[in-house]
Amino acid sequence: MVDNRKEQERDELHRTIWNMANDLRGSVDGWDFKQYVLGMLFYRYISENFTNYVNEGESEAGNPDFDYTKLLDEDAEQAREDLIQSKGYFILPSELFCNVREQASGNENLNETLETVFRNIEASAQSRESEKNFKGLFDDIDVNSNKLGGTVSKRNEKLVKLLNGVGDMKLGSYKENTIDAFGDAYEFLMGMYASNAGKSGGEYYTPQEVSELLTKITVLGKKEVNKVYDPACGSGSLLLKFAKILGKDNVRQGFFGQEINITTYNLCRMNMWLHDIEYTDFNIGHGDTLTEPLHWDDEPFEAIVSNPPYSIKWEGNADPVLVNDERFSPAGVLAPKSKADLAFIMHSLSWLATNGTAAIVCFPGVMYRGAAEQKIRKYLIDNNYVECIIQMPGNLFFGTSIATCIMVLKKNKIENNTLFIDASKECVKVTNNNKLTEENIQNILTAYKERADKEYYASVVPNNKIADNSYNLSVSSYVEQEDTREKIDIKKLNKEIKEIVTREEVLRMEIDRIIAEIEKES
Repeated sequence: MVDNRKEQERDELHRTIWNMANDLRGSVDGWDFKQYVLGMLFYRYISENFTNYVNEGESEAGNPDFDYTKLLDEDAEQAREDLIQSKGYFILPSELFCNVREQASGNENLNETLETVFRNIEASAQSRESEKNFKGLFDDIDVNSNKLGGTVSKRNEKLVKLLNGVGDMKLGSYKENTIDAFGDAYEFLMGMYASNAGKSGGEYYTPQEVSELLTKITVLGKKEVNKVYDPACGSGSLLLKFAKILGKDNVRQGFFGQEINITTYNLCRMNMWLHDIEYTDFNIGHGDTLTEPLHWDDEPFEAIVSNPPYSIKWEGNADPVLVNDERFSPAGVLAPKSKADLAFIMHSLSWLATNGTAAIVCFPGVMYRGAAEQKIRKYLIDNNYVECIIQMPGNLFFGTSIATCIMVLKKNKIENNTLFIDASKECVKVTNNNKLTEENIQNILTAYKERADKEYYASVVPNNKIADNSYNLSVSSYVEQEDTREKIDIKKLNKEIKEIVTREEVLRMEIDRIIAEIEKES
């Protein structure tokens, strides 16, 4: 019964978000406007999170009726240092979401007020340990943008609607799974806009079911891991699956990732906060992972998951530094300049702990193309690093119909072979996309865990056989496709043909007889 109520609440929340987003979006492109909705959701979250932290502290100190939202700013200032030490940031009572919203409709300078509030929140973390997780977080919420309206009054009108829309979301009280509600609202918004934004959205968002499969592969048989990492983390949905599946406290040393797109980098950090990951427990960097990796001091990682961009260009062997980079040099060759896919694989392998697992979504071409990519596959197979290749269905990801693969890497394999799984039919059709169900995910995990031959589904292949096949890693080369065409009984067919021929002969003789009689009469 509790689950039904939770589902009803979730559906209601989704309807509220959908209606609000469509009402507010207007002429603003959906994918751009998402940033405003998510930014305001984040502003509400950290305001409520901060307020509840202070109120609970006061209640434990014997002051149960204390309410930070009603406190004067000058009185709150006295606790600024202590609160920044514990929470990583500080918000004055007058600058809390609820108080700014209450005054919003009558505030002719609402845009300036919000700009000041966002700047003050970021400034509170300046020169602190939490600065890297706060700096620039509100940069994409431009309250003076023409996207919101051509005049200040029009923009403020939209901002009031935005504050009220986010404020009216039923996200529950902080003690009643607020984190789930905030996180769920974020994920719904990301999915909604990604599915409507085509490629521009799909680049940054991995469907939750795919995230779940990747995460469960990397933690199979484990109840905790030391650190999790995503070298192309997007909005962080893959990393946060570990918090849902294991529990955030069972990711002992935190969540690490790097993202090249500044907007998505900001969304990822917001997402960490919205899922109640403390600032001390996540480290998300901004930049190009392949040429400027930011987590040298944090590797190796016990669990690595990623859905890196497909076949993007990179500097490759045009940069002599990369040629000698310890992440790439063991293969003796760099991924092609026009296709960086295997560079992400080599990077992940390099930073994988000896007891760890990496599960990475790959463009199918990397499994069979020749030249440098073939040499990298040779390195991976000859050193027995490839645990499994899984062929996924097409149309799983927003913005692309490509049937991707998953490459699973390990450094501590015992058997010198590779598992191939054909999961191309493990899906159900939902509108224009395919989707993994719980049953589909479980089927794949069972085959991965059992690591045994299964007709038309899984095959364990000795690595020397892969070498003989030019290091081709396409699943179709090793798992036979089931012939679903109708089986034909040749003997039965021949008998039927013989009967037809006999009937034809009888019929022809009868026709000849009739014609002969007609000719005779004439």
